[in-house]
Amino acid sequence: MLSFGLHHQRPSFGPRTGALLLKRPSGSIELATPASIAATSRGVVPHLTPAHAANLRCIQLPFESFLEHIPPVPTLQSGPHPLHTFFGFNFAEQLLILTLRDPHDGRETPANTDQYVSAVTGRGIRRVTPKAWVEYARVCLPDIVVALPDIPHTSPPFSQKRVERSLTRSSSWLSHLLAPSPAPLNVFVHMAGGINTSARGAFVANLKETLYGQEADAIRPHSCLDDGVAGYVVDLAPLRIELAAEPLDEPIPTVADLLKASLTSLPTLKPRLVNSVSSPHEILFLVRDVGVDLFDSKWAQDAASAGVALDFVFPAPNFEKRQNIGHNLYDTAYAQDFSSLSTFPCSCAACRPVRPTEIVAHSTFDKPIDASRSDAPSTARAYIHHLCLTHEMSAHTLLVLHNTAVLEAFFASIRDIITRGDDFPRLVDEFVTAYDEGATLMEEARTMWRQVDLARGKGRLAREKEKDAS
Repeated sequence: MLSFGLHHQRPSFGPRTGALLLKRPSGSIELATPASIAATSRGVVPHLTPAHAANLRCIQLPFESFLEHIPPVPTLQSGPHPLHTFFGFNFAEQLLILTLRDPHDGRETPANTDQYVSAVTGRGIRRVTPKAWVEYARVCLPDIVVALPDIPHTSPPFSQKRVERSLTRSSSWLSHLLAPSPAPLNVFVHMAGGINTSARGAFVANLKETLYGQEADAIRPHSCLDDGVAGYVVDLAPLRIELAAEPLDEPIPTVADLLKASLTSLPTLKPRLVNSVSSPHEILFLVRDVGVDLFDSKWAQDAASAGVALDFVFPAPNFEKRQNIGHNLYDTAYAQDFSSLSTFPCSCAACRPVRPTEIVAHSTFDKPIDASRSDAPSTARAYIHHLCLTHEMSAHTLLVLHNTAVLEAFFASIRDIITRGDDFPRLVDEFVTAYDEGATLMEEARTMWRQVDLARGKGRLAREKEKDAS
């Protein structure tokens, strides 16, 4: 079973630390919070093997990409930990969260109905019923399963009637996962209501309403839906799309306002998860203003895919001028830069590689390695720059290892500062002053990546013809 405890907390909202504890018959996993969650594509952390990803404690798995086959291939795995076994994760160390949709995918899809949710697969749209989702979850046995939400993925703005349907469906679909079972699931629920703070409050009222009769029998032994909920989830990607469609002459709520509207009257002793944050600045704001416990690391992984090595710490040092949060290693300025990826100490495999103690001898000329020298020089920015320009996959592997290590150190510092009782809001303001959020940096890196991909990637000739034609 899953439990959550707080160590340090301010009233209602504000910086807090805690621990997410998952108890299994074979052992327990404890995750200190605030913490990050690794994003995956088809069950794989991009650019990493399961061995590379062994240090990632919490991993989120969108299930929709496996719905192109019926039954989905992961459901065919047997054993006590089928999801961990199928994807090669360590059930004793890593906590897996199963969600239907990719929380970072804001593409338009056909409208949901009372009977099904539209999911995106490699072979088009698939319709997933609440009953099917429960069956998938009970076969795969994830550590945490996210209930089906009725998030509109059509063009905003949405009518009041559409928002009301969203609240009703999300509540109804949650009840399916809370049905009596010998092995109850650890269920997280999406906070429905879109950008309407009143609708968000109404959804919370649905969760806390005491049920009677058949509705109560359907979720026994719980008296209300919230009793069976282990945590709360907010996806920022659809919210940003909806906020962008709002008329400029109307007051637009902030993300923190929307989260508070959902969480105000809910128990504080349940973890809060936010997907699709865009920068360390946004993480700090949501820790400071709301008290969010779990954040996805998709933005840091995407930075690595674009050739950006993150380079920041919290609290921020006193810089003479504002710094970028990382380095665009596609930039020719790094061609002769032989410094480490990070200005600050980093424990990743790129910054602190370990020299092997033995080698495979291919001939009598191969000499044994001096076992007393177990360290190796850190990977230079110039070397990663070279790998990026030659389209070597190892560049992005090293960058993902580095960026996730920087993010882990960032969260460890957040936890330490909150625990010590330091002036967290002041340190957040200093961080914002010291570091740029990096939107321009990321866009420049993506542009240079596309140029290299055009010049060296598979199918180069076809793309060049397309470019010439345009």
